[in-house]
Amino acid sequence: MAGRNGRTVRDLRRGNRTAVLQRLYFDGPMSRYELGPATGLSSGSISNVVAELVADGLVEEAGSVDSDGGRPRTLLRVVPGSGHMIGVDVGETRVRIELFDLTLTELARAERPLERQGYEAERPLRRQEYDVDVIVGHIRDGIAEVLAEADIAPDQLLGVGIGVPGIVARTPERGAVVHGQTIGWDAVPLESLLRSACELPDTVPYFADNGARTLGQAEMWFGAGRGARNAVVVLFGSGVGACLVTEEVENGRSVEWGHLTVRVRGRRCRCGALGCLEAYAGAEALLDRWREEGGRPPEGTDEETALTAMLAAAYPPDGTEADPIALAVLEETAEYLGAGLSDLINLFQPERILIGGWAGLQLGSRFLPAVRRYASSYALRYPAQRVTVDLGRLGPDAVTVGAAILPLADFFTRGGRRAEPAPTGPSPAWRTALQERAPH
Repeated sequence: MAGRNGRTVRDLRRGNRTAVLQRLYFDGPMSRYELGPATGLSSGSISNVVAELVADGLVEEAGSVDSDGGRPRTLLRVVPGSGHMIGVDVGETRVRIELFDLTLTELARAERPLERQGYEAERPLRRQEYDVDVIVGHIRDGIAEVLAEADIAPDQLLGVGIGVPGIVARTPERGAVVHGQTIGWDAVPLESLLRSACELPDTVPYFADNGARTLGQAEMWFGAGRGARNAVVVLFGSGVGACLVTEEVENGRSVEWGHLTVRVRGRRCRCGALGCLEAYAGAEALLDRWREEGGRPPEGTDEETALTAMLAAAYPPDGTEADPIALAVLEETAEYLGAGLSDLINLFQPERILIGGWAGLQLGSRFLPAVRRYASSYALRYPAQRVTVDLGRLGPDAVTVGAAILPLADFFTRGGRRAEPAPTGPSPAWRTALQERAPH
């Protein structure tokens, strides 16, 4: 029976379960007494919900704490092994697959490198390394590997989350469809391909989203963004992207920041346009510019190794003379990044900007002071004085953690109940859960 606001008794019970689960997840262990004011539920409702969650194996006792003059209060926590999620990062140098328990503790991982003949190879190889069948095969094999390593049955999965380059659209017929112009993916029905390739039950949903957004979600829930209401999380790798989080867009929105035009009729970008930020500030472009200016990057290596060599050349650890070309290209790249950040500052006036991604982590604190200086000089003074620019805290696994959050959020919004079979794609309910992200 529906009430005046359209919510049924079932909806209310699900909402109560969600409130208790989320509070215990982010702030637990907690007692029943503490859960009342924390969730706004009555003591009777708390008792009923906790009893259900304990019976379902989702919540367990975790010791006790002394009370003021009364009996000790029993603490409750979420059971780590009551659910499992897989997070997948379809990155620029590898595909990473990680298995997590319900508390996002990593249980197993698998990595599949994306082979190239070196970063300086001809651009057509970039499409070859992102061959759809190859990527789907890597994900399929990686899922089977991590499940076998941790001895987890497929039907114990709450879902599989995937972070991918490009724009993700959702269709009722094919589920998540990826439009990745820079990697040669044009309307790739990734979800339906995975459903056909992976030997998982129909009850296991798939969730695909832009990698910058999954990175942002991880940092906002568990990393350097926690507590902020307005932030931008930047993914700096072979290309660049960003996730915008505001009070109006609490679940985060990926923005194609790397394809902002920073120079009219400038360098050709991987997307085909001229003068994109990515054509100057992405790690791939950075290494290309070093070579074009007369530098000597190591041949036959991947981009991560080549970028490490460039940093060592620009900032020799043994105190020898620096490579002036590498140093100049890095300094110019810092200016382009800073100018690009100034646009984000002027447009969205965030509290924080966080830089992640493998290239951002490699450049790290060595690069950050110059980026901050340029961002401040190009931005309007008022918003620039109110923003902090820092590195993300979750390291190279942030995209996979954020991808695993997608099925976790869906599980929360269902009140801790598993999804129904969804052969044509999962329910969009997980978006609602992301909007109610980690309590601040």
